[in-house]
Amino acid sequence: MIDPASGVPAWRQLADLLRARIAAGEWPPGARLPSETDLVQQYELGRTTVRRAISSLRSAGVVEVIHGWGMRVPAPREMERVVAESGSIITIRMPTPMERATWEMPDGVGMIVVTGPDGVPYAYPGDRTEVVAP
Repeated sequence: MIDPASGVPAWRQLADLLRARIAAGEWPPGARLPSETDLVQQYELGRTTVRRAISSLRSAGVVEVIHGWGMRVPAPREMERVVAESGSIITIRMPTPMERATWEMPDGVGMIVVTGPDGVPYAYPGDRTEVVAP
């Protein structure tokens, strides 16, 4: 449960609890998680606290939020390995609506942009790309 006296923010405790339940197999890939309202009631937390925990999990790729449907555990994806040339600049940004649709990216996942020494940027979905420096 959430321990207000622990010194750890409640949103972090909730995110850790949900992550542990997912890792234990309570919710396998594709499984729907409890709604935001259910989590507020179950853990007796404020809506903002629950939203921050969900946002943290979503950003880490632990859950995906589907508007109008809810939250689920994503299916594992194979990672694409990209080798950045020496002198490349690597940045992270949010995708455009077209990129999100093209790559079928869940909300909260950023794009990894690798700009080579020639100045040409290449964008990759952050939930399935691993960038390796030489």
